[in-house]
Amino acid sequence: MVTIRLSRGGSKKRPFYHVVVTDSRSRRDGNYLESIGFYNPVANDKQEGLRLDVARVSYWLSVGAQPSEVVAKLIKDNAKKTIPAAC
Repeated sequence: MVTIRLSRGGSKKRPFYHVVVTDSRSRRDGNYLESIGFYNPVANDKQEGLRLDVARVSYWLSVGAQPSEVVAKLIKDNAKKTIPAAC
């Protein structure tokens, strides 16, 4: 099964995650099919905390990819953040 999940990067006590599409059997930081964004949980006001390629996320969800719990929450939060800006 194809999943959308986080791949950890960054240094100790400074996590940085890539949002990747991968086979569910591969390791967390192993090979992936495509990188579709990033998440920086320790971003300050001047840094970007979350960036997702919405078109690619919707494509992968349409072909059956399953997001992890955290990624599903990030997708939902990103959708809330972008809809008011469009109005």
